Order: sequence, then C-alpha cells, then structure tokens
Amino acid sequence: MPSPPAPRTEHSWEAEQPHAPPAAASEKLISSPTPFTHEDNRRFLQMLREEKERLGVGGAKVEVRFEELAVEAHVRVGRRALPTLINCAVNAAQVLATCLHICTTRERCIKIINGASGMIQPSRMTLLLGAPGSGKTTFLKALAGKLDSSLKRKGKLMYNGEEVNSLTPQHLHAYISQCDLHNAEMTVRETIDFSSNMLGTSNEFDMAGEAIRRKQGVINKVDQNLESFLKATTFRERSNLTTNYIIKILGLSECADTIMGDEMRRGISGGQKKRATVGEMLVGLARCFFMDDISTGLDSSTTYEIVKFIQQMTHLMDLTVVISLLQPPPETLELFDDIILLCEGQIVYHGPQENATDFFEIMGFKCPSRKNVADFLQEVTSEMDQKQYWINDEHKYQYHPIEKFAESFCSSYLPRLVKEGSGVPNNTVKHEEVKASSRLSRWNIFKACFSREVLLLKRNSPLHIFTTVQITVLALVISTIFLRTNMNHKSVVDANKYIGALFVAVMIVNFNGMIEIAMTIKRLPTFYKQRELLALPGWALITPVFLTSIPMSLVQTGLWTILTYYVIGYAPSFIRFMKHYLVLFAMHQMSMGMCRLLAAVARTLVMANVLSTATLVAIFIFGGVVISKDDLQPWLRWGYWTSPFTYAQNAVCLNEFLDERWATEFRYKNAYTVGEAILEIRGFLTEWHWYWICVGILFGFSLVFNILSIFALEFMNSPHKHQVNADATNTMTECTTKRVGTGKVSNSDFSLPFRPLSLVFDHINYFVDMPKEMMKYGVMAKKLQLLQDVSGTFRPGVLTGLMGITGTGKTTLLDVLAGRKTGGHIEGTIMIAGYPKKQETFSRISGYCEHL
Repeated sequence: MPSPPAPRTEHSWEAEQPHAPPAAASEKLISSPTPFTHEDNRRFLQMLREEKERLGVGGAKVEVRFEELAVEAHVRVGRRALPTLINCAVNAAQVLATCLHICTTRERCIKIINGASGMIQPSRMTLLLGAPGSGKTTFLKALAGKLDSSLKRKGKLMYNGEEVNSLTPQHLHAYISQCDLHNAEMTVRETIDFSSNMLGTSNEFDMAGEAIRRKQGVINKVDQNLESFLKATTFRERSNLTTNYIIKILGLSECADTIMGDEMRRGISGGQKKRATVGEMLVGLARCFFMDDISTGLDSSTTYEIVKFIQQMTHLMDLTVVISLLQPPPETLELFDDIILLCEGQIVYHGPQENATDFFEIMGFKCPSRKNVADFLQEVTSEMDQKQYWINDEHKYQYHPIEKFAESFCSSYLPRLVKEGSGVPNNTVKHEEVKASSRLSRWNIFKACFSREVLLLKRNSPLHIFTTVQITVLALVISTIFLRTNMNHKSVVDANKYIGALFVAVMIVNFNGMIEIAMTIKRLPTFYKQRELLALPGWALITPVFLTSIPMSLVQTGLWTILTYYVIGYAPSFIRFMKHYLVLFAMHQMSMGMCRLLAAVARTLVMANVLSTATLVAIFIFGGVVISKDDLQPWLRWGYWTSPFTYAQNAVCLNEFLDERWATEFRYKNAYTVGEAILEIRGFLTEWHWYWICVGILFGFSLVFNILSIFALEFMNSPHKHQVNADATNTMTECTTKRVGTGKVSNSDFSLPFRPLSLVFDHINYFVDMPKEMMKYGVMAKKLQLLQDVSGTFRPGVLTGLMGITGTGKTTLLDVLAGRKTGGHIEGTIMIAGYPKKQETFSRISGYCEHL
C-alpha cells in the first residue's frame, strides 16, 4: 500500500499566525522554503481548479484513441546491415539505382507495433509495461506523433475523434524522452525556464494568483488559498511561477541553481538530470503527456514521490498521462488507474490496474500473494518464467504465446469495459483553438533563444578568452617575423614579403573561426532533441549564434589588426587600416559560417574534421597564392572564383598595393607602378572597385553558409538514432528456447585467470571548490564536502550493492575509489590486498562501467 502523506511541517506556523499578511507570508516562504508535501500539492491544485472554473478558463480534456495502430521499419538484413565503408558505398549506389527504377532495395519489413487498438481516457494515469525491446518507446512516440521519419505508421490515431496529423498543434501533447540531453552550461532553473518559453506556457498561475488576491469573501479562505499559492509557486524570489512549481514537485529545489554538467564539468547527479528532463516538458502544461522510462537513475522512494505528484495533476487538472516504467514497486503501481502490457509489439492487456491479475487468472496463471504485480505481468508472458505461475494441472501446461494472450484479451470483456467508460469529453479541445491560443510567435522564439545564447556566451567565456589570447600571441609572433625594419616598399621583391604577410593574416583569421566546428557538434544532440520535443526551428539556433559571434569577431580581428598593421608596416593611412580590418572581419565571419555548415552537415566530430580539412586545403590551393590564377588550367578556373580565400586575398592586396607609397614607376604589361605590377605578376585583380566587390562577396558567403546551416539543421536527422535490428526477434527466440542444465558446477572444475584482490577504504573525504551559484546565497565556506568519513571493504567472491537516494554521492564514491577524479581534494586511505593503492598499476587490473 502507498505510504501516507507526510505530516505538514508548517501546521504550527499556521496555528500561530492564521491571519498573517500576504507580504509576511511571502517573505517567510522565500527566506526558508518549507517542504512541499502531497497534501500541499493537492490543496494547491484543487484551489487552482476552482479558480480556473470561476474565471471560465478550465482546461479541456483530451481522449486518445488508436485503432489497428502499426509501426513498420524497413531495414537491411545480413552483412549489408553492418555500417562498413563498402556497405555504405553499395547501399548508397543501390538507393540511387532504386530512385532511377533500375533495381529494388533488398530490405526487410519489421513490425515494431502490430495492430494495437485501445483508448486512453482523460483524468486517468496509465502505466505502460513491457520488457526491453517490446516497443514501448516506439508506441509512446506513435501516440505523441513524434515518430522518426524512417518509420511508417499505419492505422488510426485520434485526439477527441480528430485524426492526428502534421496540423495537430504541437503544444497539445508532449513526449518526455528517456535520453537526458541538456546544455551542460545551463542550470536546472535556466533549462526549465527556456523550455517554458519555447512551449509557450500559459499564464494561468499568474491569473489564479491575481484572482486570489482580489477575491472578496471569507478572509480565512482567502488567506488559506493565498498561502497554498505562495508555497507552491514561490522560490528564491524568481518570477516564473510555473517553473517554481515544477522545481518543487520534482524535488529539484536544492540543485535549482546548479549547472547540468557533463563529462568535463561537475554538475547535478544522474537522477537529478532525469528529473530535469521530466520538468522541461512538464512545465509546458500540455493536455497529454507520454513519459518514457522516467524512473531510470531514481530510487524507488523518489519515483513514488514524483509519480504521486503527477497522479494528482492528472486527476485535478484533467490530463491524459501515459508513463512507461521498467520495474515499478507495488506502492508506485497502485497509483496508476490503468495498465497497458505490451509484448513484442502487441497489446496483451489494457484495462484497469486492479483487474490485471484477474485476466491472467482466467487464463490459468495466478500471481503469488507476495509477488510484485508488475514483475508478474512481465514474466507471465515469458517462455522461461511462465510455467511457475500455472495454477492448473502441471501435466496439462502448454506454453501460451503472445498471440494467444492478445486474442484472449480482445475477446474478453475488458476492451468493452474501457470503451463503455469512455466517450468524447464534454469540454473537448479543437485543434484550431489550441493552435490559435498556444502558438508562439517567431519574435518570442527569437528572444528566448537569444537570451539563452547570451547566457551560454558568458558561461563559455574561458573558451573565448583562450581564442582571444591565442590570436593575440600569434599576432605578436607574426609581427616580429615581418618586422617593418626589414620591410621595404621600393621594388617587386619587397612586395612579395608583404604578400606573404597578408597571406598569413588571412589564413590565421580563417583558422581562428574553426572553433565553431567543435562548439556546433557539441550542441547538435541537444538541438535534435529540442527540435523534436520543443519544435525548435533551425533558424532559432543559428541566428542568435551568428549575432552573438559578431562582437567576438570584432574583438579578435581588431586585436590582430592593431597588433600587426603598423608593426609590420602596411600602408600608414588610417582609412587603409580600417579597410584592412573590414576584410579580416568579413573573412572571420565567413570562416565561422562555413564551419557551422560543415558541422551541421557532418553531424559527428570525425566527419566534420575530415570535411573541414578537405575544404581548407581546397580553398587555400585555389585561393590564388599557392597557385596563381594564370597558372591554373582553364578547366580549373572555377575553383579560383568559388574559393572565399580568393576574395579575401585580393581585397587585402588591393588595399595595400594601390596605396600612394607603391606608386613608384614600373612598367609591366598594363601596369605602370610597382603596386600594380606585383598584382599583375601574382595574378590578382588590379582595379580598385574590386575591393568592395570582394568584401561584399565575403559577407555574401557568410550569409549563404548560415542559411545553408539552417536548412541542414531543419532537414537532416541525428546520426545517433537507434537502428532496428532485423535479427533481434530471431536471436531472442533462439536464446529463450535453449534450456539451462540443472547440473551443479563445483569450484574445483575451473580456476580463476587472475588473483582475487580485496579493496579497503578508510575515512574517505572528498572536497571540491564551492560553486559560485551557492556563494550568491550567503554560503561563506570555500570548500564543499561531497564525501564525509566513508569507510568500507569490498571482498572477492562477494557481490556488493551500493544503494542510496538520488544525489547522495554514489557515483562520486565510485569515481574516487576508481581514481577517476581529476579535480578536488581527496583524504583517507585506499588499500588493495593490504597495499596502498597506486593508480598507475590499479588502472591495469580494474574496470569501470560509467553511468550516463
């Protein structure tokens, strides 16, 4: 049975100050927030429901109906499915031949979901059960309309009787992925705030708060409602009330201002990251939620707390919720109203939670009294575990396949029971109404993304400082190599030195923009997730990145120009100085735009490095310096005119050699001065108007590259999509048909290929620097202790389980023992087989399985 709600800790405060003014209550809640219990949440949601009904803004119910729903995937079989270089080339050629109707592809159709029918009612919370590989993720994505383009959906899927299609409003339903992908530099609050802005969260919390403050009537009732409202939506003087509420119900208050973190940055724990993933979609307050495996990384008590809060939201806010869990404990299972049991893509059971065991008992299988019902439901369909639940004569037992369970369920009374209890709700929602009310304007999307980009620019300031210092050091080095004391300007030979200096300037500025490749590749997984779940367009990512890169580009190219221009001894005119600066700025912008395009097209760091290397070699060779335009074969001249390096080099050379100091008379072909002669000899343009044309073309390249990057982000899919294995079903069947022998194996029959070792750790303490976010709230300590006086031993031949609630330091302890911590301060002793641990030798005898 579920544990009763915790007693309210603020009861004595209410008894002592029943008529405290709102300002005092608000100050009390901000300074020392009290625990937010299930009873507090129920009171708040009930109050919110009453106020919304009084204001006439009650939420509409959504009924999800699916009939003969099937999801198919066409995959290659055999050795052709392996991603080798030869297979990729052959497959690409075969796809091209298929488009030309020359041949057909040899692909096999795999049914991931096979003829599922049912109905999910509003104001009821449904549990989706199934073994790994049964199709739960695909089923949830199909219900949410988030299927990958490579999968084909058949059958009917309707919301309130209307077919789900591309015109269905995105904000009507929300899918919560099992992948925890976030921007590592953003805090939990900032992540949920951005999701709230992108989902266009309504201001119903603000409306309810204003209504409570203005409401006339019984004073005690108003004070009670106001206290509930403040307790649910007030947290550290932050303005987004919905975000405050989501942070409180998910238990993220302690880490709300801690960055998410990644492999290189210390952040929140894996369980807290999972709750943040749930929160960034829950903040949208959609009418349908499809949550995929939200208990990964969470302990059973935290899972129960979160599911209990979601259950209260489902019942009191009339939501339609489907949650998939792997092994829910009994108290969590009882919170659900309905259960869907999915096996090999077929629905074996769909009905009330309390009738699930009765259906299988009719089939001859009974759940033992002390057996977890969720485990029973998943094991009773397994060939290896089914026999133990058979209650009839053991000699009459025969394996019941999935198809038999599915047929029996379809012919039973349970599907009719679900349909009779349903019906299109009275307060239904129309797609047009939702589209008109919740569609976010492009300006609001831009503001949200631009604010995030400015925040990321500040958080990534060490990287930008490093690139600035790098180009400064290079400028000092180059300026000493081409020092003006050794740079004359009287002959063609002297001009060649200036051409070399100008070539190095353009090349280094171009290389300085390549940092965009790594930064874009790093952000792509998060973008693909937000594109799918938050409907984030490609321009919303590229446009803010482009705008925020302009100041950095101005600073870096400005430093280069200031440190090199007069030291090397270019044309002394200030106007020439500014024109030289303009060309380098345009080249830097072009370089960053090109690198963004390469990253968006390649999508992986390895492919991006290959493409960038080939691209840079091509634009340098055809740039007119390595090989003159006049020395190129006529059929290769197109490479000269398509290389951005051509226009940057021509622009800086025109700016330099058409200055008055290069006007010494010198005749060569059509040239009459030394400056014109060197341009003619090296194959550069000689007329001044080409300077402005070259600058305009460089800015045009930057614009085109950024536009193409937007298209690449819009239409290209993530390279890390899960592939369907055509042989998975056959392999699983072969494995399950094999019987394990009952003979016992003695220890004397084999010998261990290694020496067993014991590990003893005594008084382990681990300290890290106090995060800056915590110092803002008055924490004066310089160090934060994550492990405190931890001692224990791991013995050979004994399997030890490390348990603890989310955020207690389990991963930190394992990292310290394994020697994976590169920062912080570690105290205590670690002994291996009685000897002090040496990391150099310990890493050779140990293995570490990382939790992601």
